[in-house]
Amino acid sequence: MPLPAAFQFSLKPARNAQPQAAEALRHAILTGILPPGTKVSEQEIADTIGTSRQPVREAFLRLAGEGLLEIRPQRGTFVSKITATEVLDARFVREAVEADLIRLACQKADGENIKNLRDLLTAQANAKNAAQFMALDEAFHRAIAQIAGRARAWDHLQRLKSQMDRVRFLQLKEFPIPTLIAQHKAMVDAIEAHTSDTAEAEMRAHLRLIEADLPSIAAAHPNYFSAPL
Repeated sequence: MPLPAAFQFSLKPARNAQPQAAEALRHAILTGILPPGTKVSEQEIADTIGTSRQPVREAFLRLAGEGLLEIRPQRGTFVSKITATEVLDARFVREAVEADLIRLACQKADGENIKNLRDLLTAQANAKNAAQFMALDEAFHRAIAQIAGRARAWDHLQRLKSQMDRVRFLQLKEFPIPTLIAQHKAMVDAIEAHTSDTAEAEMRAHLRLIEADLPSIAAAHPNYFSAPL
């Protein structure tokens, strides 16, 4: 089965091919360009992005470790379905980490930090599609971690929350983006006012939306999930 036309990626020669191959595949899976059940070929991926099979094979193993790919001996490699338990576990851990991050951000934020966060809010309001908004949402949460002085803590969350990100993308297609932006604005207001309790409460409410919406998202996209909720 040929790769979708939307799967396009060009390697940057100055960078190692393996993380770039993993990045291209992860993006395609998270955004649904490669939906669950899609069979992926090392050679076809390598030909598409312009590299040898070895970096792609390493990328497959990496993404299998994240639960995004399933390697079936003698049958091939397939995009995995979403497991609701993994989504809920990831949300639980992410909430615990980001609640502390935003409290630290309240203590450390200065005027330049607040301006950067408000610029991100403006960019989010001008996002042309769900994929663009999702990238800006990532930038917003990463910026809070950077203000807190814990950017690496955010990096550690990335592999953990892969399944959660797939649901978030499905959610964005149906969930009103202005609501998410309003929640982000409330967080920025709390950070600027240095009100840690309010900021934490806003962050927790924001991240819990996915748990409340998960049953309806799974019902709307049954082919994406490993079992009914």
